[in-house]
Amino acid sequence: PENPQLSSLDKTDVAFSEDSQSLYKPEPLEKVLNGDVLNKLKVTIFFQLSERAAMDASYVQELDGILKEARTIENHLKQKRESLKQRFTVIANTL
Repeated sequence: PENPQLSSLDKTDVAFSEDSQSLYKPEPLEKVLNGDVLNKLKVTIFFQLSERAAMDASYVQELDGILKEARTIENHLKQKRESLKQRFTVIANTL
């Protein structure tokens, strides 16, 4: 009922995993990466964050410009409304 090849494979896997665990000892990232690679990684991250900050700043400036334009349009429309009110008042008074 039991397959002899399968049972020998299971034993091999167990032996291999036990050996590999005794050979593997986790080390801190700083030890795995040498100083140059770690520094390059830090510089790369710094520049990416700087680019994102600059992009965010440009979005803020663009939004400020849009808000100024919207306020200008709003003021213009208010002036037109007031002008129309005055004209209608003059027309109504003449009737």
